[in-house]
Amino acid sequence: MQNIGPKRMARRRKGTTMPKFSMTTGANHWNIPGFFEASSQELDGYTVEIERYSTDMEYAFAYKGLPNDQCQATHMGYILKGRLTVHMADGTDEVFEAGDAYVITPGHVPAIAAGTEFVTFTPITEESKQANQVVQANMMKYAQEHGIPLPG
Repeated sequence: MQNIGPKRMARRRKGTTMPKFSMTTGANHWNIPGFFEASSQELDGYTVEIERYSTDMEYAFAYKGLPNDQCQATHMGYILKGRLTVHMADGTDEVFEAGDAYVITPGHVPAIAAGTEFVTFTPITEESKQANQVVQANMMKYAQEHGIPLPG
């Protein structure tokens, strides 16, 4: 094994801790019974999300108002359980299932199967910030229009 040396290897300073969080300790937590539970936190330039879905959902509505009504952020992640289908701008579908690691490029809309759990890492960029704002507003509107009770 090649020694990459101190200039290229990240080292933790004595007495410091590496950033981490869990579903229960994330800075942002959403629990809408019967639909989904999610927790997120910003860690070293990424928004990290842990998500669980209890119903099948096509999320095209959530991206209305973004360029081409699609997410313009890049995501990397790992499927713990279930299935995540990603409808791509070129008309193809990518399917990720339990045990799959993934990279999703800009220009996509997700469809998530009931019982799916995953962890996703999204670099914090202007595109990801814009997508987050639009998706949150569209999710609130969707919940109100469909009589989905939102936590306090």
